[in-house]
Amino acid sequence: MIGLKIVLDHEGCIGCGLCISTCPTVFQMAEDGRAHTVQPAVTEQEQQDARTAAENCPVSVIAIE
Repeated sequence: MIGLKIVLDHEGCIGCGLCISTCPTVFQMAEDGRAHTVQPAVTEQEQQDARTAAENCPVSVIAIE
């Protein structure tokens, strides 16, 4: 999947950590306790994990384009 873009609404994040536990190579916790992206998904597994994180985000702040 070339051109995959992960968009996370940092301000809407509640800091539950689900995305980080699901896909730690793409998401990390910022100093303010909210998640942010550290790299776009590159491997097929990372892409799938990022999609899973987006689907399970309790506040739906992760979009995969």
